[in-house]
Amino acid sequence: MKIIVDAMGGDYAPGVVIQGAIAAVKEYNIDVVLVGNEARINSLLKKNRYRGSNISVYPAQEVIEMREPAAASVRKKKNSSIVVGLNLVKEGKADAFVSVGNTGAVVCAATLFLNLLPGIERPGIAIVIPTLKGISLIIDVGANIDPKPMQLLQYGIMADAYFRYILNRPNPEVGLLNIGEEESKGTEFVKETHELLSQSSLNFIGNIEGKDLFSGKCDVIICDGFVGNVALKVSESVAEVFQEFLKRYIKSDPLALLGVTLLRNSFRRFKKDTDYSEYGGAPLLGVNGIVIIGHGRSNANAIKNAIRVAKEEVEGKFNERILEAINPAK
Repeated sequence: MKIIVDAMGGDYAPGVVIQGAIAAVKEYNIDVVLVGNEARINSLLKKNRYRGSNISVYPAQEVIEMREPAAASVRKKKNSSIVVGLNLVKEGKADAFVSVGNTGAVVCAATLFLNLLPGIERPGIAIVIPTLKGISLIIDVGANIDPKPMQLLQYGIMADAYFRYILNRPNPEVGLLNIGEEESKGTEFVKETHELLSQSSLNFIGNIEGKDLFSGKCDVIICDGFVGNVALKVSESVAEVFQEFLKRYIKSDPLALLGVTLLRNSFRRFKKDTDYSEYGGAPLLGVNGIVIIGHGRSNANAIKNAIRVAKEEVEGKFNERILEAINPAK
């Protein structure tokens, strides 16, 4: 199995990307192709004392920066690591693509060069989150900010397949993120989406509210990309602020410092369970290829796990599963 990794994407590229790739090839027995500035990548591979044969380098001289406009950059920078990497997947020279770079550019380029799966109208980004009952999957968190109800239904079908075949959880419960649990709540768009989900073969439990995101009330949470991205960013902010407040209170209280010492193992387990880097990247569902998008602030562990997620999708022949779910009679 060969996985393309955008070596130049992310806030800490290419250093942490290369470290994550080295960890991945050692742990998962795969081949990785690092796409980007050849001289910098080779220099860092040497600096990290990598001498194996499972990592190769493919040159790409341009970089789409995080703040650049997605569509314009993809058209203009044809020799960027994102465009070059996705074209390698399109040409059948690799099985998957991983990037923690400009999300909009990855979504745009993947849609343009790989095309959508037959029957899918728009791609969606799905992300695994920790909950009180294990994990849940939210889709969409930023790929499509102005979808149609039918597209949210398709998100539900794809996420249902992901939960079944990649996360190995049968018959997942599906909920629609709304401002209230009642069917009458929400905009006309949400009400129409609710009706479509209710009439589908999905295990749809109805509307859920923002307070239910991390409760584990359902396995799959459906929303448009605007709402999903805001919910995700707010959640990240709350978690970071909570940690900062906790540090301040502990430092100001000697008894609290003692308590932390006694609870050290519990805090370690808590940190591991809530650490985004443990869950890897977010799959871009609906494109005709395996594409994993990671957080711009990803560390080496997150890169490694994003590559793991790509490997799992390839092994599970996930896009074939989506086609079976979207077009059951074919």
